[in-house]
Amino acid sequence: MTEREPMIEAVDLCKHYGSFAAIDHLSFTIRRGEVVAFLGPNGAGKSTTMKVLSGYLSPTAGSARLCGVDVVKDRVRAAEKLGYLPENGPLYPEMTPRELLTFFGEARGLAAAKLAERLDFVTRECDLGELLDKPIGTCSKGQKQRVGMAQALLHDPEVLILDEPTTGLDPNQIRHVRDLVKKLGETRTVLLSTHLFQEVEAMASRVLLVSAGKLAFDGTPEQFKARGAGKMDQAFHALTTN
Repeated sequence: MTEREPMIEAVDLCKHYGSFAAIDHLSFTIRRGEVVAFLGPNGAGKSTTMKVLSGYLSPTAGSARLCGVDVVKDRVRAAEKLGYLPENGPLYPEMTPRELLTFFGEARGLAAAKLAERLDFVTRECDLGELLDKPIGTCSKGQKQRVGMAQALLHDPEVLILDEPTTGLDPNQIRHVRDLVKKLGETRTVLLSTHLFQEVEAMASRVLLVSAGKLAFDGTPEQFKARGAGKMDQAFHALTTN
């Protein structure tokens, strides 16, 4: 497997709800070693696209592949490649993070020794030490976000899709997540949805922007800023309004 192989592929993706096109012939390729910011206004099709890429939704037309595996035709094998952190993802409030992560690890078929190794890794990288045996239902929003990140990383996936990963985190935790995402992006592929332009500048090597279900921009953060006289918010406005 080469370093720059395609890891996330959307090919002419469409998702219709009746006559409404949430995704309208959307195509892009993300390669190994890229951290890509996925931007768009509310209702632009961003969350729908991530749900299709993760296998949660089936496209109306087109195809999606993770590491060359068709997400619709072989969802289980595609899921093995993917770590997914949805925005406000569901967690079992009566379980502790240790119980939750052990449950997910066993469900994914991780051997006991591998599960112990990965549990140590995510506990350290997601700063879960004091939370491991605390009921998730009693955790703060930021603490739950860290648990969600841990489950996304648990099985050491090649592809990460992260929806607003720094939501609810304090400044020190945000810095840690930024450093972790950049580190993971050196050998893996990260698609990062965010509304925060400082997160784009801190973590991303590339920007994809969707508007009205279509791809409106694909380029570097510097090229994106250039579309708004050096300012990301102006570029966003220019590319998403008529």
